[in-house]
Amino acid sequence: MRGAGSVLHRQHPVWLFDLDDTLHDANGASMTELREAMGQYIQRELNLSAEESNALRRRYWLRYGATLLGLVRHHNVKAAHFLHHTHQLPGLEERIRSHAHDLAALARLPGRKYILTNAPAAYARRVLGVLGIEGWFDGVMSIEDMHMFGSLRPKPDARMLRRVAARLRVHPARCVLVEDSAGNLKGARRAGMHTVWLRRWLPAGASRTAARRCPAYVDQRVRTLLELERRVTLQQPLLRGTTTA
Repeated sequence: MRGAGSVLHRQHPVWLFDLDDTLHDANGASMTELREAMGQYIQRELNLSAEESNALRRRYWLRYGATLLGLVRHHNVKAAHFLHHTHQLPGLEERIRSHAHDLAALARLPGRKYILTNAPAAYARRVLGVLGIEGWFDGVMSIEDMHMFGSLRPKPDARMLRRVAARLRVHPARCVLVEDSAGNLKGARRAGMHTVWLRRWLPAGASRTAARRCPAYVDQRVRTLLELERRVTLQQPLLRGTTTA
């Protein structure tokens, strides 16, 4: 990563933005309903009790970072079937909220911008449509685009993230992943990308003390997109420990 900080100031970065709890309040809009829908899906498809279903959902989420991966690997569940039935989310549009100042700051960031989300494309476009910002992005990369070697490999898979950079025809060091999930940022660092940990939407009961800690694989921790835009405007280096060119 030597010299990467100055490279980001000679050329505009390629921004990769997570969606849920990064650009909108997913905890308020969809997470409760998604957990319920996933539990009901597992209960129905695997013929489990509600308690068994929720335990399995959580176990796969903790082990693989995504419940879907465990279901695909161990129960031959079809990813498209699971995503369709768990992301119906009636009334989603009425629950979506974000901050106007953050979205305005997002529009001002220089460089190409892409959505990179582990959510399905249909869900992502519903959210972006309500926010009115889909046209601000050069593309949307959803979980359907994250297959490698015949397997589904969503974030934080470093190999998939390197392939994303190759698909965009840039070196990974030109890419900046903006995320609420520290685990996904760790994968991005392994792939050679820059990382911004955005903590606007703290889940209910989350420890603010823990949120203040900045792991070594995080280049910048910001509270809002407006703060990120101001740092870029002031040419503050995105990579910790470097100076501007």
